Formats: sequence, C-alpha cells, structure tokens
Amino acid sequence: QVQLVESGGGSVQAGGSLRLSCAASGYIYSIYSIYKFAWFRQAPGKEREGVAGIDSDDRIVYADSVKGRFTISQDNAKNTLYLQMDSLKPEDTAMYYCAADSRSSSWLLREEVYLYWGQGTQVTVSS
Repeated sequence: QVQLVESGGGSVQAGGSLRLSCAASGYIYSIYSIYKFAWFRQAPGKEREGVAGIDSDDRIVYADSVKGRFTISQDNAKNTLYLQMDSLKPEDTAMYYCAADSRSSSWLLREEVYLYWGQGTQVTVSS
C-alpha cells in the first residue's frame, strides 16, 4: 500500500505562483515499484481532469491548458512529487490531487490507470 499526502495549496492572485508537493509513504517495496505519478484537478461542478504526468522512463505530459505554465518533477530520494504552477489563472482554481501507480501505461492523464490517490489540496486563484 502507498499513501499520498498533498500540500502547498492556498490562495493566490492571478499571475502568481504556487508549488504543490505530494509525499509518498508506505511499504518500501510498494513505493519503489511506482512507475508513474500524476496531478489531477477537479473544479466545482466539473469532472476531474489530468494536469501533468511523469513516469519512470522520464516521459512527461501536460494538459494543453497548463503547458508552459506548470512543471511536474519528482525527487526520488525524498519520494516526493512536485507541481510548480506559475502564471496562475482563475480557471486553475480547483482541488488538486496526486495519483500514483505501479503499472506502465501509455496514458498518463487518465484517472482510471491510477490506483493510489491523495486527499487533495485546494488551490484558489483570484482575479
């Protein structure tokens, strides 16, 4: 089992920045078996959508809506995933979730390919 805990959310004005963190813990071999990580978000009244994903083959994908503004990265030594969010817009307001899974997949931004999920951290961007 793997537990994921997000942090770093908050309120910021449009144009500002935030960095989200996702700490993975649990059975050590489960953690080392993680193949892919991703950030998803869900705004009120909308479906959850993939924002950015990264896998062990160093493949990175972004949703078109965040390309050039968000950067996903991971620190394997700290078992931590990050999402640097710059040039934030009001439409980025949402609950942000971290996800992880041990299976390889061509689809990094589909929620059905992730087994482990965090509880989420709220990001609010005001105009």
